[in-house]
Amino acid sequence: MTDPMKAVVLTRFGGPDAFEVRDVSVPQVGPRQVRVRVHATAVNPLDYQIRRGDYPEHVPLPAIIGHDISGVIEEVGSHVTEFRAGDAVYYTPQIFGGPGSYAEQHVADVDLVGRKPENISHLEAASLTLVGGTVWEALVTRAQLTVGETILIHGGAGGVGTIAIQVAKAMGTQVITTARAADHEFVRSLGADAAIDFTSTDYVDAVAELTAGKGVDVVFDTIGGDALTRSPLTLADFGRVVSIVDIAQPQNLIEAWGKNAAYHFVFTRQNRGKLDALTTLVERGLVKPIIGATLPLTRMSEAHEILENRQSYVLHGKVAIDVAGETVALPASRSETLQAIG
Repeated sequence: MTDPMKAVVLTRFGGPDAFEVRDVSVPQVGPRQVRVRVHATAVNPLDYQIRRGDYPEHVPLPAIIGHDISGVIEEVGSHVTEFRAGDAVYYTPQIFGGPGSYAEQHVADVDLVGRKPENISHLEAASLTLVGGTVWEALVTRAQLTVGETILIHGGAGGVGTIAIQVAKAMGTQVITTARAADHEFVRSLGADAAIDFTSTDYVDAVAELTAGKGVDVVFDTIGGDALTRSPLTLADFGRVVSIVDIAQPQNLIEAWGKNAAYHFVFTRQNRGKLDALTTLVERGLVKPIIGATLPLTRMSEAHEILENRQSYVLHGKVAIDVAGETVALPASRSETLQAIG
């Protein structure tokens, strides 16, 4: 019998204070499952959307949520041959399919699990699983981005955008991204060829100028709203728009029709194949996860607050959770940064 584990439990839908730290039992390991000692997890927009009650029919309360894990296998099921105890792994738990990653241990179907890249930490690996799988699905599987094409990535400084820029560059493409002016140096350091300040410049006009009127082959939307509705105006003929944002109302796609464009809406499906492809890029030095803040498991509410209000912080990349320790590294607030500059 495994001892109880600590977990952050969502007790009700609401604000960041809806979590409680509790002792809970560890699930039994099935024949094709593994039990993992979680070293690190991370926070995603999907997490705070679930917490505030956007998907109540999919999440019976009380619930352990969370969608990123990096850790070490402690037990393997009777029919598992791919891994053994002591292996370092990373993965995304099945979305809406049972307990998530906000806990000291997790039991997962082995087909979801990938070998952790050897050249990054558990915190970095946990910052890659959901966003990395999403980017791979969006750019490779759906958009079929190819060498020599040009891509516009909306929100290049965010958790998904930072990985999208690096994967797109690794694929041999020209990368244009939108980001605040203060983040331009950062997104260029990741490989972006051009950056557009969406707060002061119309991105449609800027793309036309940057591409000499040709437009981009692919738009990757991580923001929604205006970033999605006006994206067809930036497309070249036979361009593709891929969005990971759910939309509240129908879109006017008349401009997309005129370009013979394709639209893809991605709710990522996780599997080992995507993780193995990402591991190859990471171990070749082509992709490195970016961590903007680190907190311990017991401060999950604060981690949610930082991510949900990221416009208040200078936050590049992911909010990571050190499950095994008490690491704390908080992002500066934008007001503090402006005072320091001034």
